[in-house]
Amino acid sequence: MNAQHGPGASAHGTAPFRQPLQPLAPLALTLTALAHGPLGAQDNPLSRDTGVVVVTSGRPSSLPTIIPTTMEGITARDIEERINAMNSEDALRYFPSLLVRKRYIGDYNHAMLSSRASGTGNPARSMVYADGILLSNYLGNSVQGLSFPPRWSMVTPAEIDRVDVMYGPYSAAYPGNSAGAVVEFITRMPTGFEATAGASYVHQPFRLYNTDETFRAWRTDASIGNRAGPWSWLISASRLDSTGQPQTFATRTLGTGTSPTSAGVPVSGAVADRNNANADIRVVGSGTQYATVQDHLKFKLAYAFSPTLNMTYLGGLWQNDSQGRPASYLRNAATDAPVTSGPIVIDGRQFAALTGGDFPLTREDLLHQMHSLTLKTTTQGEFDWAASASLYDYTRDTNRRNAGTNTLPAALLGGPGTIARGDGTGWNNMALRGTWRPAGVGGAHIVDFGYQLDRYRLTYLTSNVAASTATATPNWMVDPAGSMASDTGGTTRMNSVYIQNAWRFAPQWLAVLGLRSETWRASEGYTRIAATPVNPAFNQSWPEREKSYRSPKAALSYQLSDDSVVKFASGRAVRMPTVFELYGNTSTTNSQYVNDPDLLPERVVSAELSYERTLADSNWRLTCFQEITQDGIFSQSVFDPIANRSIARVTNVGRIETRGAEAMLQKRGLLVPALEVLASLTYTDSTITENAGFVATPGDTVGKRQPNIPSWRGTVLATYRFGTDWTGTLAARYSGPQFRTLNNADVNGFSYMGVSRFFTVDVRALYRIDRQWSLAFGIDNLNNYQYWNFHPYPQRSYVTQLRYAMR
Repeated sequence: MNAQHGPGASAHGTAPFRQPLQPLAPLALTLTALAHGPLGAQDNPLSRDTGVVVVTSGRPSSLPTIIPTTMEGITARDIEERINAMNSEDALRYFPSLLVRKRYIGDYNHAMLSSRASGTGNPARSMVYADGILLSNYLGNSVQGLSFPPRWSMVTPAEIDRVDVMYGPYSAAYPGNSAGAVVEFITRMPTGFEATAGASYVHQPFRLYNTDETFRAWRTDASIGNRAGPWSWLISASRLDSTGQPQTFATRTLGTGTSPTSAGVPVSGAVADRNNANADIRVVGSGTQYATVQDHLKFKLAYAFSPTLNMTYLGGLWQNDSQGRPASYLRNAATDAPVTSGPIVIDGRQFAALTGGDFPLTREDLLHQMHSLTLKTTTQGEFDWAASASLYDYTRDTNRRNAGTNTLPAALLGGPGTIARGDGTGWNNMALRGTWRPAGVGGAHIVDFGYQLDRYRLTYLTSNVAASTATATPNWMVDPAGSMASDTGGTTRMNSVYIQNAWRFAPQWLAVLGLRSETWRASEGYTRIAATPVNPAFNQSWPEREKSYRSPKAALSYQLSDDSVVKFASGRAVRMPTVFELYGNTSTTNSQYVNDPDLLPERVVSAELSYERTLADSNWRLTCFQEITQDGIFSQSVFDPIANRSIARVTNVGRIETRGAEAMLQKRGLLVPALEVLASLTYTDSTITENAGFVATPGDTVGKRQPNIPSWRGTVLATYRFGTDWTGTLAARYSGPQFRTLNNADVNGFSYMGVSRFFTVDVRALYRIDRQWSLAFGIDNLNNYQYWNFHPYPQRSYVTQLRYAMR
């Protein structure tokens, strides 16, 4: 990872900055001055002017010309040397204030991104792009239904050329979802003929409760590409075969047991623990132990009409076959046979019967595709422009599971269940951007402006599985859909225009002023729920909604000296409700989600003040930040022990105030010339100060901490170079205690559904065998720290990677 350096610095030192008023042209400074080698195979696409990032690359990207806020980056070489990367989101592991809730290798449905003032339960407050294509999933903001993390799997680690992160909503080029951070993956394009191949293997011994198993993951990838004349192309393919540790656990709260017993099987094997509210529980089994096989195929084609006009097409396919499996810890006390259904007796107390909700079986079959086309000029003259269009489509998306009445072991062979289909869901985006460098004002201005259209469409139908014949028993694994259980859907659409002016009004001063105007519309919304023995049928078509907002942005940068700069940035952001939050009332055997069609948009006002200094062999930054959020949107899950399911409701939270500080240091040659250290430390105070709603009693959320935001978090990464062929890295991450619930009632983080503190240590050694071959070995979570974010994170994992690259 490389900090974004101050103005006037070169890759090996500093240079005088003060000079007469001049155009805002790219300086000879790359943003990865402490990286080793060039920024990437293409060009050096970023530079800095008066502490403000200037983007000059002709590659497809969402980044505007001027980025007035804190920015951090990492190159492909840094990833290879320092990170045991099995998925693209691993590239963000040691960024300041960032965390991806990745529960296992290939986590496709829960890997949410959090940032300074946005927790892992709020992925709609950050943006993730790959080559200008939106990977963030704004169909929803939770893990319910289709689940809505960024589509990380559309990028593999081997493709990455660099990753850049912009903190906060300070650029007018982005919508309100940028309140947390904007992540941009730039993937590789060849400069000549190239071919690559790689294989990675992970071995994870896992012990928790009565689970004692070893889980493994394989990734293989290959690519081939070339550049000849104006044409360049790249084809890449990858397969990931991963089994993860159990993610859910069936429990019984001790207080719900009755004595004397009237029925039930006396059992052994239950494990005593305390739940996240510190109540005594018995853990009776595990669930959601995924085995997933994911295939990824991508084709990129670029054509240069001239040295300054380029067209790029990108097409990607991602396929996932996944199975979730449970395991019972219980044995019949008399016969020692496994117990998976019916009432149970533990230590003389009778508990509710085991159902299919305790031990769910799932099968998912997913095929997603994305496409984009970009036309862009890079004259660096008076005017440049770009036009782009992209789409992401759920071509096939089915999730089968057994019914609550269908228990093990019979459910392994079939029986009743449901099939949920999200086919046809997706989003498309279009953007027209321009950059004007007026010639008549001495080059003191750069004006970015543009128009954007974003449309999101959700269709999610859950049906009871129908028997293939009139006399047959339904088979949830293979039979077709029958009667409707629930059906939800709708559309949101955003039209936006923006303008942003970077103005150097004095040699040491630079101001960036921007305004964004957005019109949001929600339409075609519907929620249909079939009748149940306890609830009548529900069928509602929701009225259209339309709202318009304007979001001003302002930043000011002052060059204190040749090697230091002070920056201030402020901006407003409006995060609109997603389709699923508005309309997505869904239910499964062990969970339920309750929507709110009248949700208010989330309104954010953020500011940051930074001091940055760059020296010959180091740079450091201190940033103080503040965020005031009104009507924050949260999906809050509560476990109902009587219904034996998690119930999530989406709601507005009146006002949240967040203040904090973030420090970053990068030092090359610390103590010895071959040692490079990168460290960050963040303190955050995030408190709910107003809220008419409540969890259990009125007022029980006011004065409580915002969920999933720790007070302290930090990273340290030290890399030592043993000559030209060997590199060794030792890294550590820390995150302090935090809460998952709005009323902070989950006082025990070290339990299922809890969120715990953690301290983990990772190591990696890379050996470059020759110019083409490299071998790496690493260990993630070397200290085997058992930590939780609702689900258990991986334990100590051993990583081996072999790569070949002919370029």
